[in-house]
Amino acid sequence: MNTMAEKAGILIGIGGGTGSGKTLIAHKIIESLASDEAVIIQQDSYYKDLSEIPLYERDKHNFDHPDAWDWTLLKEQVEQLLSGKTIAQPVYDFKAHNRRKETNIIGPHKIIILEGILILHDPGLRGLMDIKAFVETPDDIRLIRRVNRDIKERGRTLASVFHQYQHSVRPMHLQFVEPSKQFADIIVPEGGMNFVAVDLLKTKIASLLKLI
Repeated sequence: MNTMAEKAGILIGIGGGTGSGKTLIAHKIIESLASDEAVIIQQDSYYKDLSEIPLYERDKHNFDHPDAWDWTLLKEQVEQLLSGKTIAQPVYDFKAHNRRKETNIIGPHKIIILEGILILHDPGLRGLMDIKAFVETPDDIRLIRRVNRDIKERGRTLASVFHQYQHSVRPMHLQFVEPSKQFADIIVPEGGMNFVAVDLLKTKIASLLKLI
């Protein structure tokens, strides 16, 4: 892990299965900070662009395997943020499964919260993190949240959500997501409703802020 003297920011990694409550925890942390101090970077913004694949083939892609993400770009942009620079973050279209032409201009921020199902999987990213958390939530709760999100926000049908969960989400969770828990500094049961764990994270972040 880089020393505080080498960085202009702090990186918090929040991993965990789909629907575990990672985003809720990230927002609860940000609520306690000044608006210009922190930013949430979602791993899903860095899905590889599938525009070269016919549209009818894209739905068959395994979006839960590590190979689905552009790790090189993600790590490069995280390093830029940590050095006090601004990035042009890709914008991913979850309905068309490709990157849009526009980008999100982000930075600089003192605190970068990186969240995603496999955020603790990549050794290079882990080496940049000052805090590594894994959110653990029962499978049935996660599935219900996944169904609600994909139907409301990503234009999926109930049948397609269940098919994807059975054929890629659950197998990849068991193979890659769950094992990444071993790299966490803190495991957070019950997601964002675990106020004690969230407060502990806030306290640790406050102490790290004094060092930069």
